Amino acid sequence: MPDGQNRTPTKRGLRAHTLRACTATAVVASLAACSAIGPPYEAQAPLARAGEPAPGPAAPPRRDRGATLARALRTILPGGNTRLAVAVLDQDSGNQEIASYRPDATFDTASIIKVGILATLLLQAQDEHRELTAAERRDAEAMIRTSDNEAANSLWRAIGEAEGLDAANERLGLSSTRGGPGISWGLTQTTATDQVKLLRAVFSRGPMASARSPDGLSQVSRAYIRDLMGQVAQDQDWGVSAAGPQGSRWALKNGWVQRSTTGLWVINSIGQVTVHGRRYLVSVLSGGNASMESGISLVERAARAAIGAASAHVRPWPQ
Repeated sequence: MPDGQNRTPTKRGLRAHTLRACTATAVVASLAACSAIGPPYEAQAPLARAGEPAPGPAAPPRRDRGATLARALRTILPGGNTRLAVAVLDQDSGNQEIASYRPDATFDTASIIKVGILATLLLQAQDEHRELTAAERRDAEAMIRTSDNEAANSLWRAIGEAEGLDAANERLGLSSTRGGPGISWGLTQTTATDQVKLLRAVFSRGPMASARSPDGLSQVSRAYIRDLMGQVAQDQDWGVSAAGPQGSRWALKNGWVQRSTTGLWVINSIGQVTVHGRRYLVSVLSGGNASMESGISLVERAARAAIGAASAHVRPWPQ
């Protein structure tokens, strides 16, 4: 579904909007919705039997990253019809498990799917042992940098629409993303966790982007996607990039669309942000926003909260 690009506000204008604080009931419900890892109690050292040496100290408890993320989000959670899901991964942590809030909630992708379309195109080109054509490169650049919908339509058809996208997603480890019907690539359904998996496939620096597949995106393909995501048009420099201080490095793709049936907005943002030398992959998905401006404000505050939660401790999360 096309993005309303002519309705994109400037970044200065976006900062002026805020959302009402959520109700206490929504906050409590949000904690139950987050993904949790490990027990909530502190591990206790076992008692020694007679004649046996005393055991060493118990291992430190594993931090529940899903709960940590939910606590960071509690002051910004929306009320009413607005929905929100967030996922974050500290790439420089020793633990590469994704922390998620509402990990199973699905959303329309709008134009964030354009990263997936390009990843699919590159995988298919790799399989055919060829480089992208000049026309494909022109469409890829327009699709990512300026969110051009006609370019996306062309490449969506080139990859075989939903069937081609779904096959590529399986190779890249995405398990909860389904391509949109017909030419409606913007109605692809996805989760915040799956979008961080896609980002991990793109921003991984190792020889293989996917641990599940021996033929993931090549280093050249990944560098090409990263380069385009780092050069989006200035009026689209919003979303997860707001989580970093001024001058920080980022690469992103945003999606926005007003649903004709409700008049409400889908506002999404995915990307990598470098904060104080550490690299974070962040995905923020939202739906039911009253306006584009309020949706962007929510997404940016959620991205800041997510990176704040992930960077709360200097040491990496223990395994």
